[in-house]
Amino acid sequence: MQSVNPATGTEVDSYEDDEWEDVDVALDAAADAFGDWRDRPIRERERLLDNVAAVLRDDVDRYADLMTTEMGKPIEQARAEVEKCATACEHYAEHASTYLADEHHPGPPGSTIKTVYEPIGPVLAVMPWNFPFWQVFRFAAPYLTAGNVGVLKHASNVPGCALAIQQVFEDAGYPEGVFQTVLIPSDIVAAVLEDDRIRAATVTGSSGAGRAVASTAGEQLKKTVLELGGSDPFVVLDDADVEQAATTGAWARNQNGGQSCIAAKRFVVVEDVYDAFCAAFIETVDGLTVGDPTDEDTDVGPLAREDLLEELHDQVTASTEAGATVEIGGERLDRDGAFYPPTVLTDIPDGCPVDAEEVFGPVATVYRVPDEHAAIEKANDTPFGLGASVWTADADRGARVAGGIDAGCVYVNELVKSDPRVPFGGVKESGYGRELAAAGMQEFLNRKTVWIQDEPADEVPVE
Repeated sequence: MQSVNPATGTEVDSYEDDEWEDVDVALDAAADAFGDWRDRPIRERERLLDNVAAVLRDDVDRYADLMTTEMGKPIEQARAEVEKCATACEHYAEHASTYLADEHHPGPPGSTIKTVYEPIGPVLAVMPWNFPFWQVFRFAAPYLTAGNVGVLKHASNVPGCALAIQQVFEDAGYPEGVFQTVLIPSDIVAAVLEDDRIRAATVTGSSGAGRAVASTAGEQLKKTVLELGGSDPFVVLDDADVEQAATTGAWARNQNGGQSCIAAKRFVVVEDVYDAFCAAFIETVDGLTVGDPTDEDTDVGPLAREDLLEELHDQVTASTEAGATVEIGGERLDRDGAFYPPTVLTDIPDGCPVDAEEVFGPVATVYRVPDEHAAIEKANDTPFGLGASVWTADADRGARVAGGIDAGCVYVNELVKSDPRVPFGGVKESGYGRELAAAGMQEFLNRKTVWIQDEPADEVPVE
């Protein structure tokens, strides 16, 4: 397993894949650890999670440098990702007890009836490279604090990040086996999931990866949470603050090199403000600095791998051949590394690649629609349903439009983001289940009903 710097194309390090024997040892360790970890007081688990936040902040520059080196994230954005992980850990360290408190129900005299939340065991996490720390902590912070244990299969191009995250938990004082990384290829994932020692799986990745894991898990009757691809609409209505929408939209499309499931990807603009929005949007996108991701002034670094750049350019080329207009960008930059310029396409033909497929890179598509109704129709004209953003001066109108969009989350006058305070997830081909907040923390728990009767009932009840 090789780590390659996408800004230079040079090998950073090489890691030996784990064999099945190594995985077997890890699964035994996870199963053994779960027996003790589940019984630890939740306050103790919260304190350990607070330690994780401290470990992250104490070495933020090293973790940020590792992300930048392995997948090309601009260094300032990498530091922000470490901080976001620390913040999420602090959130669950503070609120886990509340999220998992027993829920009491009404009952007959002399009874105590409640729902208790109990962990189910080792959870397999199949995580992507685009946010190599945040995606992992988004699952680990709540699930481990709830009493489960985690086995991480990270993307093969960020093995250094995967091992560093395991070390974070060890340095924070977590017992052996509670969080482990296994460096395995994708073709072993099914066998790991089929193993009786794994009780559930969470996946962030492509729709194809989600289908594969869901199929295997379904045969084993194991629960899954899938956060998959997205083609998020960014809807600009005729009363929107066009300058603000354009500025936020340019960032929403191009942060992390456009490599985000919840990035704004399809800009759906009502005709009355279309020209003004396009002019402001293109100017803002054109002003972004593309360059060395270790430079503090860089806005857009390289794509994470060379093959991802080639796939992206193929989508743009096929779409322009079908009739799309390139406003800026659209050609690979003449420099070493997997760099692609921020690109804006208009006049998008129905069914061309940038219209029908997820576009994972700094390429924005802009659509002209006649009115609000058409904007909602176009926003929903996708097999995906992860997030959406709506821009309007009228909050009530924004809420109405948000109600018409098929997505797991809709933000009005704000870019789509994941936040530990609110549930996060998608519908349609963007997956199912929720992460974050109380809903996410409770996904991999047994919601057990406990009915306690002070004295036996005089009559035999009907089931």
